[in-house]
Parts: sequence; structure tokens; C-alpha cells
Amino acid sequence: MIKVTGVTKYFDDFKVLDDVSMHVRRGTIYGLVGPNGAGKTTLINHINGCLIPKSGEISIAGEPVFENESIKKKVQNISDDWFYYSTFTVREMAQFYRDIYPSFSSSRYEAIKEIFKIDEKRQIRKLSKGMKKQVAFWLSLSACPEVLILDEPLDGLDPVMRKQVLSLVIADTLDREMTVLVSSHNLRELEDICDWVGIIHNGRMILEKELSDLKGSVHKYQLVLDEAARKALSEDNNILHISHTGSVYSIIVRGDADECTKRFSVLSPVLCERISLTLEEVFIYELGGLGYDFKNIIV
Repeated sequence: MIKVTGVTKYFDDFKVLDDVSMHVRRGTIYGLVGPNGAGKTTLINHINGCLIPKSGEISIAGEPVFENESIKKKVQNISDDWFYYSTFTVREMAQFYRDIYPSFSSSRYEAIKEIFKIDEKRQIRKLSKGMKKQVAFWLSLSACPEVLILDEPLDGLDPVMRKQVLSLVIADTLDREMTVLVSSHNLRELEDICDWVGIIHNGRMILEKELSDLKGSVHKYQLVLDEAARKALSEDNNILHISHTGSVYSIIVRGDADECTKRFSVLSPVLCERISLTLEEVFIYELGGLGYDFKNIIV
């Protein structure tokens, strides 16, 4: 649905994007992760057609995005500086969306209104930051986009409303096969909603995987072993990290979970327990294996 191929971008002499490629498949939620300054917003501004790359190509549904009106009518973008006319009420801004987007659904608008319960007669500029963000989701989802692009979309929302907003996005993805690209520096926010994850650092895409594959490739075990078994661990090239407290060893290993369990069972451990890793922990060890210092990439 969204294809980025070999995109490079300079601002003056500074290379902001360096040969970036990514693929967001139709009907999926793709999490783009990286710290401030990694190039996330610049990449998104290329995808939504606001910037032209120095080299490379960007397409949505097989069509180039820059100055493509037909494609832009199918795409909604919500960022921290979401646009609205300063004098408009919510109702007036909704009418603006109706005029611009042919797919705008009045029934969807009314349904979401019952969830957010914001007075349509209020000027948007007089709303709190969190309420403005709710209006952005309200109008954008009412436009029934084929593609929804979200750049740090949950800033300003309280935890309850964050869950509500994400539930609406997930529902539209399932019901209409909407494609979602969500950019964030917060892995915990993405873990429960994303199908795919890509991580960008210093303008380069350094990892792009389906979430199930990513989380299925690295595992954490707790083992209690004798001296001979502990020496055998040091010869296992798939082990990414070993730490211990007394006789209890915590081991991070890459590979198929069943195969890993079999290998450890051969060591006759007193205890062998597999523990679920968070997405953040998976990235720590995946990127550590690629030579990256994770604490300097995800903040």
C-alpha cells in the first residue's frame, strides 16, 4: 500500500534520510520507531506528499504521492500540529472535511461524537490540547481514509482516551482494511496495536520486521545449572546475553523457541523457564546483535 524505495533527503548539506526503504502493507498497522531527530517526521512528510526526495520513490496504492490530488483525498494525517482554521468550530471544520473528502461519512461522524462528547459549537482553538487531538481523530476517522498517518498521535491524551482512540483505529483497520502508519518514540504504545515494526536511526532504516516474527525470534530463559552446564553456555553462538544472580542465570537467546528449549534441556537444568520479552527488550537484543547501542536509539 505504502512503498518507500531508496529515499535520500538533504537539508542543505545535512543528510536527513539515507537510502530509506520500507513497505506498509494494506490493512496493517505499521509502527515507525526512533528517537527525536532520527528522521521519522521527515520520512512521514515525504509519504504524505509534502516533501520531494533528493533521490528515491514514494508511492501509495501504486501511485506517486507528490502533487497527486486523487491519492491525497484517500489519506489522513494527524500530527502534533494538526491543522484547523483558527476561527472554526468543530461543526464548521467537519463541514470543511465533508467538502474536501468524498468518502466522509456523516453516520461515522455521529457515532464518534457519542464517544468523545465534545460540543460541536465550540471553537477548536479554545479546546485543550487533548480535546483538540480528539477532534483530529474524530474528523479524520469520519473521512474514512484508506491510509491513516499518525505522527506521535497520542501526545496530550490521558491514558483512558489513548485506549479509546487506539480502539477506534484498530476497529477501522479491521472493518475497512484501513492502512495505518504510526510514528512514535514510545515502544510500549505500539506493542499492542502494530502488525509490523520498523526502526529508524540517524536517517537509516535499520530494522523492519513483522511483529510476530520479531517477538518470536528472541527469547528469555531462567536456568539453574551446574558448573559444567554453565561452561557449555559460553559455546552457544545464539546466546545474546547472560547474567546471573547466585545460581539463577538469565539468558537471552535467538532462534526457534522449541529448539532453544530442547538445547537447554540437554544441559539437565534444575530449573528451565521461558519468560515473555517486551518489544523494548526484543529491540535491545536484536539491535545489540547488529552493533547498535540501544539506549542511544530508543528514549
